[in-house]
Amino acid sequence: MSMDRRTLLATGTAAAASLWLPGCSGAATSAAPAFIRRDGQRLLLGEAPYRVVGANMWYAAWLGANAPYGNRPRLLRELDRLQALGLNNLRIMAAAEEGPLKNSIKPGFTLPDGSSNAALLEGLDFAVAEIGKRGMTCVLALSNFWEWSGGLQTLLQRVTGSYIDMNDPAHPWPAFADATAEFYANPQAVELYHAHVRAVVGRTNSVTGQPYAADPAVMSWQLTNEPRPGGSDAAIAEHRQAYLDWIAGTAALIRGIDPNHMVSLGQEGTQGCNGDAGLVAAAHEHVDYLTAHIWPLNWGWVTGDDLAGTWPAGERLVADYIATHRQLATQIDKPLLIEEFGFPRDAEGYGPEATTQFRQRYYRTIYDAVEQSWRESGPIQGSNFWAWNGEARAAHEDFRFKDGDLAYMGDPPHEPQGWYGNFNSDAAMLDVIRAHVAMKCEGLQEPCPA
Repeated sequence: MSMDRRTLLATGTAAAASLWLPGCSGAATSAAPAFIRRDGQRLLLGEAPYRVVGANMWYAAWLGANAPYGNRPRLLRELDRLQALGLNNLRIMAAAEEGPLKNSIKPGFTLPDGSSNAALLEGLDFAVAEIGKRGMTCVLALSNFWEWSGGLQTLLQRVTGSYIDMNDPAHPWPAFADATAEFYANPQAVELYHAHVRAVVGRTNSVTGQPYAADPAVMSWQLTNEPRPGGSDAAIAEHRQAYLDWIAGTAALIRGIDPNHMVSLGQEGTQGCNGDAGLVAAAHEHVDYLTAHIWPLNWGWVTGDDLAGTWPAGERLVADYIATHRQLATQIDKPLLIEEFGFPRDAEGYGPEATTQFRQRYYRTIYDAVEQSWRESGPIQGSNFWAWNGEARAAHEDFRFKDGDLAYMGDPPHEPQGWYGNFNSDAAMLDVIRAHVAMKCEGLQEPCPA
């Protein structure tokens, strides 16, 4: 998920039982588990297509921690709800860097001195173990371009001693993105990041006793959430090669530790490269699949207080963005996942009582494109909506997150709580999601993995 949304304009069959599905512990005809892999523009589990019907749940490790900020009973309830919906994939954070940035979540996976937070790492272990128990998979993001989990700016601060806060009036956009992009060419900062990559990718799960590298519940390692080469055209040009070198080097590092799992970038697509489709293609040369994130309100495609008037034009822009990235995926012969897409509640309300008529339309637009690609054997292999709020409710009348709050939502701490996430009481939204899940296996000649 990107910056403050107001500031940026710009059913398995019998044949499937021959596979070891993620999280299954029973015997199989193969002696080894099957990992999700890429074959051209398809994702496969064993020899069967793997279609992603997923959600974002960045806070899973925090709930999983056996610590005062954790809530394992709630995590289990939320995972049960998502499994009952039929979802098979969750995108979660496997990193957060504590530091001085104003809006960063605390605690982090690494503390301000760079040392590891054992309790949060064990929370990740618990979350991944429980995801695997339910036959689901996860994408593990290894850092963040944005400030809400510390991210690359915090790693730079640990090396340089200076930093910029996102939305600081003294440093208006694109100062934050331009400053953060300096990370890629800073060897000391990159090494701090790589140290965390090595620690997590090379980790043995303290709950299951299984190395992450051998765990079929992991779908892919993701370099970071929404890495941009800069905000201004000048910064993008300056940092382009360092950005590409960082991607290639990190992908090689991960594969050297874990040859079993896919590697993904986590990029928004052309919106994160100021429209440069060639840079998007180049950025995905050394990873396994293309990602696209779509945020109509953030990007000025719709207006929150006039969704009825602005949605028709916004819908066309969404369709064009999907078409652009479907064409890019075809060009580079890799799968495409729409791994983040979010939309406000009607009248931009935040509480669960606010209706979701336009969000329903938006989700159907995304899901229609995914289902069309499934029918046509196209490159779009699935999607992850942003995000799952579940049973959490805002703790304060102003819907703002405050340090010490424990009702984690899909809306990260710098945003209004309830802005984009789906609550467990959102019956109409859950119906839209269920209808999409029901299409996951339609038209397949091969067994359909869970």
